[in-house]
Amino acid sequence: MHFMRNMMLFVLCALTITLSNDLTNLRNEVRTRLHRGVEAFYDINIQGGYVYHYTLDLSRKWGEGRTDDLTIEVQPPGTPAVGMSFLRVYRTTGDTLALKAARDAGSALIKGQNDLGGWEHKIHFNRPKSNRVSFDDNQTQSAIRFLMELDQEIDDPLLDRAIVSALDMMQKSQMDHGGWPHRYPIQNNYHDYATFNDNGINDCISVMIDAHRFYQKQEYGHSLQKAAWFMLQSQLPPPQPGWAQQYNAYLQPAWARSFEPASVCPAVTLRNVHTLIDLYLYSGQETYLEPILDALKWVESVQLDNGNWARFVEIYTNKPLYYDRDRIRVDTVDELSLERRTGYGYEQDLTLSLQRAWDRFKLVRAVDRQTAILEERSDTDRAEVEQRLQELYPVVKEILDDQTEKGLWIIRNDRFRQQIPLRKWNGEYEVADRISSARFNQVVKTLTDYLQLCERLHDLSQ
Repeated sequence: MHFMRNMMLFVLCALTITLSNDLTNLRNEVRTRLHRGVEAFYDINIQGGYVYHYTLDLSRKWGEGRTDDLTIEVQPPGTPAVGMSFLRVYRTTGDTLALKAARDAGSALIKGQNDLGGWEHKIHFNRPKSNRVSFDDNQTQSAIRFLMELDQEIDDPLLDRAIVSALDMMQKSQMDHGGWPHRYPIQNNYHDYATFNDNGINDCISVMIDAHRFYQKQEYGHSLQKAAWFMLQSQLPPPQPGWAQQYNAYLQPAWARSFEPASVCPAVTLRNVHTLIDLYLYSGQETYLEPILDALKWVESVQLDNGNWARFVEIYTNKPLYYDRDRIRVDTVDELSLERRTGYGYEQDLTLSLQRAWDRFKLVRAVDRQTAILEERSDTDRAEVEQRLQELYPVVKEILDDQTEKGLWIIRNDRFRQQIPLRKWNGEYEVADRISSARFNQVVKTLTDYLQLCERLHDLSQ
């Protein structure tokens, strides 16, 4: 018996040593490959910035449509998102090249910051700066958040001034009721409405949470209080306690584009649930949790027979709404024009999003705030860390195998719309290998997550 027990202990120790060696070897390989990846992607920068896609020979570039060698994208997955990826690498590995690349991305954004303090979705280095600020698709918001994160790592007076200007603009553009418009300044159209569409207000709130956390200025806290009040006041009453995509000055759901009706929106409602939980976790104000239960139950109640959820739900009736251009209402998605069917998500599978919202809500209701914050990190338990490392191991190996000799990660046989200048899309697609900012950002997140988990496991083993 003693012999068998000793043999089992020997085998377990041997397995532990082997796993430890494999972990160490792969961790070192990941660090090396990340440096090569940063070096390769940094090499394709345009005055420090980035677009969405590139052909392998860099002869063609795409952002929102075809672009050129003097234009970069602000909208993710463009320059701010790539800059954040460089920062992730630097913070995880200490790679100074990654910090230099992040700093250059910041400089590109500062060059493109307009006199109002914000950005639109592109920066044209050979054109006058825009006189508008866009909060659509996380454009201005992602730029500010990246610059604030960069500010935590470097000391640069130009960066300081850019951040102050941007945060001043955030306060000036915030409406009296606490929301933010689609664009700023006033456009005298639907862009003036308080807009949740594409996470507009949600991303603005994230900016102000970061601003207050980093700089602790009273005015940033006041901005957050106003925004939270707007979140509470803009929830529609029962029996439809959700949120609309946009609101007019009277806090009524309002039309935007001619295919975006005044309605209640399940996807917007779920995103707002997460924002309310974020506000609670940051501030400790339990009032922010009060609208959530009714909102989640309403989202559950409007699931379609096919398992999806409509993007737009009719006020009073809970019926799905489908509108083509020129406010032409149709009964099903199949009756929409080709452009609307392929370019807009009129139906969405929200199953996982709904479950995640329920999980977060149940967590913050079950434990105190500090415990919830720690639980959301999900790296406090050794067994959880080890399980996550095991899950990531084959993913990381595949990523390393997929890196090209030049150090790039590309999308192979990418299918994308043919872009012919000054012509409407004809419904045809092109297939080719492309360099992708989104792919780079995703790879960096996965590999840095892996390294951070390795470090966490080491700490927990001490």
